[in-house]
Amino acid sequence: MDTIDLKSYKVGFIGGGNMARAIGIPLIKKNILDSQNTWVSAKTKETLRIWEQIDPQHPVNTSLENYDVIINSDIIFLAVKPQVFLTAINSVREESKGRPLTLENKLFISVLVGITLKTLEHELKQFIDPRHPLKIIRTMPNMPLCVGEGVTVYSRNSQVSENDIKILVSMLSHISVVEEIPEYLMNAAGGLTASGPAYAYLIIEALADGAVKNGLPRDMATKFAAQVLIGAGKTVLQTRKNPGQLKDEVCSPGGTTITGIHALEVGAVRASLMNAVEAAVKRSSELGN
Repeated sequence: MDTIDLKSYKVGFIGGGNMARAIGIPLIKKNILDSQNTWVSAKTKETLRIWEQIDPQHPVNTSLENYDVIINSDIIFLAVKPQVFLTAINSVREESKGRPLTLENKLFISVLVGITLKTLEHELKQFIDPRHPLKIIRTMPNMPLCVGEGVTVYSRNSQVSENDIKILVSMLSHISVVEEIPEYLMNAAGGLTASGPAYAYLIIEALADGAVKNGLPRDMATKFAAQVLIGAGKTVLQTRKNPGQLKDEVCSPGGTTITGIHALEVGAVRASLMNAVEAAVKRSSELGN
C-alpha cells in the first residue's frame, strides 16, 4: 500500500506513556508526523515533559486534559491503560462542560489491551450524533515499534473506510509490520506479539547468563545473545523455512547444538513459552471484561 503525506493530519494521543511514545516519538523523529500537529494528554507534567523535549524548537502540544486532544485532533490514539479507559472517557465529559465537543469525522485508533470494538463504540457514542459515523480501529502494537521493528495487528468497525486504513498502514508501516486480522483473534495475536518481546528479553538474558557462567564478559554475552535472536528471526522470515527445519539444519548428529536442545527439552522450555502465550491471552480477555 502506497504511503501518504501524514504531516498535514493532526494526531493526538490520550495517554502519553510507553506505548504512545513507542508510536509517536519515532514517527516525529522520522519526520512522518509534524510535532506541531501532534497533541498529547497525560495525568502528570513529568510524562508530558518527555514529549516536549522531542523537538524543543517545534514542541508537541501537551495538556493535562483529554478534551484538548479530542477537540484538536483528526486522528486520536487511545493509549491509556485498559483499567483506566472509562475514567479517561468520563473525564472528557467533565472537561467539556460549557465547551463544544464533536467527534464527527475523527478516526479513533485504540491500543487498549482486551477492550473490544463493541465496548469502544458503546462508550464513545455518547459524544456523537447518531446520524454520524463513529470510526474506530482496534490495534495491538508492540514495544519494538520504538526501534522500527514492531508488529501491529488491527481490526476495524463497519464505519472505517479504506482511506482510513490507508492512513493507519501508511503511518505504522514506517515502524512495524502491519496486518489486519479478525477481531476474535486479537487477544491470541497479542499474547504473542505484544507480550512476546518480554519473553525474548528473558531469553536473551538467560542465554547471556549461560555464556557469562562459562567465562564470556557480560557486555559481549548480551550483545551476542541479542544478535543471535535477530539473526534467527531474519533467517525465518527471509528463507520462509519452518523453524523446526532450520533447527534441524543446525543440529549435527552427536554435536553441541543437539545436546543443548536436549537440555532445553528437559527444562520444558517449549511448553513454558506456549504456556506464557496462553496466560497472556487469558489475561487480555480478563482486562476486556
